[in-house]
This record gives sequence, structure tokens and C-alpha cells, in this order.
Amino acid sequence: MSVVIVIPARFASSRYPGKPLAMLRGATGRTASLIERSWNAAQAVAGVDRVVVATDDRRISDAAGAFGAEVVMTSPDCRNGTERCAEAVAHLGIAPEIVVNLQGDAPLTPAWFIEDLVAGLRKTPEAELATPVLRCSGRMRADLLADRVAGRVGGTTAVFGAAMQGLYFSKEVIPYAARDYAPDEPTPVFHHVGVYAYRPEALQAYPGWPEGRLEMLEGLEQLRFLENGRHVLCVEVEARGRQFWELNNPEDIPRIEAMLAEMGEA
Repeated sequence: MSVVIVIPARFASSRYPGKPLAMLRGATGRTASLIERSWNAAQAVAGVDRVVVATDDRRISDAAGAFGAEVVMTSPDCRNGTERCAEAVAHLGIAPEIVVNLQGDAPLTPAWFIEDLVAGLRKTPEAELATPVLRCSGRMRADLLADRVAGRVGGTTAVFGAAMQGLYFSKEVIPYAARDYAPDEPTPVFHHVGVYAYRPEALQAYPGWPEGRLEMLEGLEQLRFLENGRHVLCVEVEARGRQFWELNNPEDIPRIEAMLAEMGEA
């Protein structure tokens, strides 16, 4: 088996309890849950052998089963989505070449983001984890900054070196830029897209590493790789005219519904 997508989903989110079951209205007026829209995004990816939802909550399992998803029940002790993916793959008893973690709060993730991510990891044998980054327009950067001013945790940003090796990820907007940008102007800020592609050996090792200080401060699971000296590859992806946003807070629902309508997503 080559590529498996795991969609980790938990009910007990501290910022937004029950988030995977939040309903989102599409362009046609049809409503579907966040977990169903994330499942549909995974189904659109080429070259994937299997897609599973990994959860510790029967409500999510029942909802996912109702729309035809394969579900793996995992422990409530998983501290984040990466640990949940590791447990799910172990339960399945499979040995894929690459495991993709498509987090259940990213229903707007285009298929080519994941396809480019998998291709990037295959071309970079020294990398153990790959994750996409999207250059922010002035509009997206302003949205991220507005969330921070309002006291909301919005998207995550990433900085990386010349060889695209990840240096740091933060819920603050980094790097700092002293000027404003026009809405359609490219900026030096890269939005980290919440998708990961792991080599199975690194994924299975991850739960055994202690939570890092920076990981706990930022609440970002990928920092455990950096704090353990692992090679994280950032893969720049192109929006191709698509808007992208993750559902982090209840206030994000109108924003995502507007994007679904603008893109004509049912």
C-alpha cells in the first residue's frame, strides 16, 4: 500500500467542542458536517489507496459511518492528531509508504496540496515529515493579523531555510514585516496548511518522544519533530485562485461558508 490518508477528529476541542460535527452550508444551500467535507476533500486526492477517519468519540464515528467513511476508534489519551494517526495506522496493521494526516478542520484543502506534498516527500529522502506552506497575499496576512488583534487563534505561519527545511512554526504572524501590503500583493508570510505527510517510521516513533516545551507553548504538534532534531520539509503550494482557511473558531464558519459559495462548492 502506497499512500493512506488519516483524518483525525476529536469532539473535546478546548476552543470549539464538537467542531467536527459543525454544519457548513455550501453554494447550493446544502449543509454538511465539517468531518464530511474533510472526507470529501480527501476523496478528491489522486494516488491514495485508503482514507480513514480516526476518532475517540462515538458521535463522530456514527456521523462518519452514516456518509460511508471507514472509521478507526482510537484512545482518548492521544494528545494530538499525529499521535491519533500513529495509533490508527497501528490498529489497521498496514505498512504504507506514506501516511497523510489531513486534519478534520481543513475542508477547503485542494487535492493538489496533498499531491504536491506526497511528491515533495518522495523527492527528499532525508525528510521525515513534509507539510505544505502557502504564501500569504496581503488580504490573508491582514486576516491573520486581525485574528490576533481580536484575541483569536487563527492560522499558523511557518518560516524555513533556503532548502525548504522548516525552522519554526507559530500561531503568531511571522516573520514580522514593518509595512502593509495591498490585498493581492504577495507577502513574506507563509500560511502553514494543516496537513502532514509522514514516513511511517517517524510517525510510529513520535508518540514515544516527550512533549516539547515549544510544542506545549504554541500548541503545535509539528514542533515536536523540530525539537527532536528531525528534518521537516516545507513544500510550497499554489492556491490557483482558491481561497484557503481552516476552521479554528466558531467565528470561522461564516468565512468558510462564504468561501464555499464563492468557489461554487455544494
